[in-house]
Amino acid sequence: MQLLESKGLQPTIVKYLDNPPSQKELRTIIKKLGIKPADLVRKTESIYKEKFKGKQLSDEEWIEAMIQYPKLIQRPILIKGDKAVVGRPTEALLDIL
Repeated sequence: MQLLESKGLQPTIVKYLDNPPSQKELRTIIKKLGIKPADLVRKTESIYKEKFKGKQLSDEEWIEAMIQYPKLIQRPILIKGDKAVVGRPTEALLDIL
């Protein structure tokens, strides 16, 4: 947030745990990121380790897993127009600013 505010930006914050993305929204975000669904999964989350570690899921199965367990979604994600970036490390946000 500090980086964005230092650039004079006031982003809209979506609390995805309270309001998880729909399947369509998640597909759109993944497309804007230009990655595979599995690359958006947080592999350090306990739910990943308990339910998904070592499994080979299809793109659709990963999308369904992230909808069912939104904690699996990498964050933060900055979306600007038709581009998006995961803000880890924070400097990655500069790629689309």
